[in-house]
Amino acid sequence: MKHNERHHLKDNELAKALHEAQEFFGPRARTIGLTVVGVLVVAALAGGFVVMRQRSQSRGQELLADALVALDARVVPASAPGAAGDAPAAAQFNATGTFSTEGAKLNAALPKLKAAADAYPDQPAGITARYHMAGALAALGRHAEAITAFDDVTNRAGATSLYGRMARLGKADAQAKSGQLDAAITTWKTMVTQDASELPVDAILIELARAYVTKGNTAEAKQTFTQIVDQHPDSPYVQEARAGLETLSAATS
Repeated sequence: MKHNERHHLKDNELAKALHEAQEFFGPRARTIGLTVVGVLVVAALAGGFVVMRQRSQSRGQELLADALVALDARVVPASAPGAAGDAPAAAQFNATGTFSTEGAKLNAALPKLKAAADAYPDQPAGITARYHMAGALAALGRHAEAITAFDDVTNRAGATSLYGRMARLGKADAQAKSGQLDAAITTWKTMVTQDASELPVDAILIELARAYVTKGNTAEAKQTFTQIVDQHPDSPYVQEARAGLETLSAATS
């Protein structure tokens, strides 16, 4: 086939293809245009959502960091001695980043922790802030509020997450300190059996044993102390467990 003929055929094929494309897209131009616009709008919204989420997470981290600065501040009693000729510690630090008591520090940190927790309740920064808020409330003896906050952490983070497990432990401790020993014991027993691979079991067992002792459940206390000694010989709680066993044995002999 001659060169001119081949070129002519190619031109015809191109013209045919363009004609078919025009016939297909012509009646559908408006629909296709709207579809393209819709795709672009969705892409823009998705991009905007990602940017807003990143900004939100960044702001949450800023609020959390601000709260933790207060929570991690130094505690220097007003009567703490300084070097010869120095002003008293409280005056020397001028209360900047320093508190004279643990309670004063926790009370100063609480509003900041609450602000971070409430501003971004379901984000990691907000969950972390609420967990520390619950711990601060418990340390201040505000156990009912602490239990509620720990429950909120568990619900938002998930019972099987790290913060969910830690919150359940914190709640049990708050329950025990507020006199709700049965509830605390139930939580600790559940966590010993269900979360043994994720948590320091010996630490939970010693709390459980102490609760049994407080309740006067000698048999259960002995069994739990024995479990620490036998199953966790390298635990820092072994000496306390052995001393507990000796005390209980002497009391019942």
